[in-house]
Amino acid sequence: MTDASQPTAQDVPDAIADAAVAQEPGGTDGVLRILVAEDEAIIRLDLAEMLAEAGHEVVGQANNGEKAVEMALALRPDLVIMDVKMPVMDGITAAEAIGKERICPVVMLTAFSQKELVERARDAGVMAYIVKPFTPKDVIPAIDIARSRWSEIEALEAEIADLGDRLETRKAVDRAKGILMARLKISEADAFRWIQKTAMDRRMGMREVADAVISGMGKD
Repeated sequence: MTDASQPTAQDVPDAIADAAVAQEPGGTDGVLRILVAEDEAIIRLDLAEMLAEAGHEVVGQANNGEKAVEMALALRPDLVIMDVKMPVMDGITAAEAIGKERICPVVMLTAFSQKELVERARDAGVMAYIVKPFTPKDVIPAIDIARSRWSEIEALEAEIADLGDRLETRKAVDRAKGILMARLKISEADAFRWIQKTAMDRRMGMREVADAVISGMGKD
């Protein structure tokens, strides 16, 4: 027997639409202030050009990790795109420093041979990755993913004070997102918006909604 308080697949389309409207940014033209950190000048300039052509503002360029952290603290950008391997301070250490200050999401530039570094970067709080060589078709989706995941973390932090509970909730939410994405053919951002909106509408915690999705939709 279905618990009327639990979310069902039928709730998804309307909830996603409502959440998308509720989260529509007001008073902004969508331009992001982006800091680029890359020690190879050609790659750094190419990336800055791609971002400018996409309508974003490159507020600073750094050629090492230490300078990237200093510039992030001073400029407070909306996003940092940073290479993994850089002199003075590597990109992962720099990303961790930026994350601890809660400045903005970090997108990491990687190479195919850097899988072990990707694992470290994930632990450091990197939100998304761009694999070299890259094109605008690689860069823009990575930015969107990073911003979306950053918003998720901020939402979880607002709901849950305890770090341990927050980590467990994020695991459950990630699993529930995967189920929603696979079953309903929706994006990761839409899946999270539905979980968040359903939790608000039903006065439930996001962990409760995620568990309901896992136990309900995950069975069939």
